[in-house]
Amino acid sequence: MSGHSKWHNIQGRKGKQDAIRSSQFTKMAKLIAVAARSGGDPTMNFSLRLAIEKAKEVGMPKDNIERAIKRGTGELEGAQIEEVVYEGYGPGGVAVLVKCLTDNKNRTVSDIKHIFSIHGGSMAGAGSVMWMFAQMGVIVVEKDKIETKRDDFDLKMIEAGAEDISEDGNLEIKTKIENFQKVLSAVKEMGIEPTESGLQWVAKDKVSVSDEVGQQLGKLFEEFDENDDVEDYFTNAE
Repeated sequence: MSGHSKWHNIQGRKGKQDAIRSSQFTKMAKLIAVAARSGGDPTMNFSLRLAIEKAKEVGMPKDNIERAIKRGTGELEGAQIEEVVYEGYGPGGVAVLVKCLTDNKNRTVSDIKHIFSIHGGSMAGAGSVMWMFAQMGVIVVEKDKIETKRDDFDLKMIEAGAEDISEDGNLEIKTKIENFQKVLSAVKEMGIEPTESGLQWVAKDKVSVSDEVGQQLGKLFEEFDENDDVEDYFTNAE
């Protein structure tokens, strides 16, 4: 299983730098509302707890978080938020998955199709791209936080159920979905706070792209990043 796309990491950093933007709060509110459908108590709802942590990372006010939870549990009225994953091909024919949280699928699919088309890509039918990815838990930690205890760290991660530990600037731990919570807890028990954690679509195999295609992909992903309905995106481009 190859590592998580550098494109996501680049845009993830951009997202943190632009965290003050109201669009970032909109995305977080949708993420929290969807997670809260399974229960509004974060101590009992792991997905909600993760969503709240992400919202706090981008500076989302407590009142906004609480309103989003109530919207998800039905205590506050609001349009129903749906999660949908669109499949497509980017510049150079690379595979792309776009995860969206939307209250209007017609609007969102039109937006995603348009973004693909103006950046040299195209939407694809259901199943055309999904098979190239596997959904896994991904946890990213800063490498310098574990340099003095690397052997012990790796052993504890493997014991907790980690499938793969790789380095690409930071340290990336991948797990099966059913082991994600256990591995994340093991990381935090060592006094380490991840820079990123969540369920992601990880490419089974990577494909190399030219510098020109790489620049086109960067523009495509930047536009996805700026769309309020796009919660995340993944590619098999190396």
